Amino acid sequence: MDGLNTVLEYLTSVPAWYLATSVDGQPHVRPFSFAQIQDGKLWFVTARTKDVWQELLQNQRFEATSWWPGHGWLILRGRAGLDDRALGEMREAGWKHLEHLGEHYEGPNDPTLVFFSVEDPEAFICHHDEWVPVEL
Repeated sequence: MDGLNTVLEYLTSVPAWYLATSVDGQPHVRPFSFAQIQDGKLWFVTARTKDVWQELLQNQRFEATSWWPGHGWLILRGRAGLDDRALGEMREAGWKHLEHLGEHYEGPNDPTLVFFSVEDPEAFICHHDEWVPVEL
């Protein structure tokens, strides 16, 4: 399995993973649970009305982590690509995913929804005594 698919598997094999942003020197962390690959990049979805989007507009750097029992944890670092180029299939999947979580939007093309790519990614699979870089 290639590195990008390994990262995707760590993110999608658990109910939630955590994404941290930092604005004004104050870290902010929140749960995420949607990830998909499109055009050779990892993509996430959120809403333009959420604090996380406003924070990414100010500082595109983020870090995400996922604990997959029996496999270790993932640390993913990157920069949010703010150009929403989500194609129909991913847009539909992201919208349905958020609706399943209890969020409500006008459909997959609701302008409130925004997809962002992971640019300049660095990933590590970690255990208590080692960090193994994932080649991306």
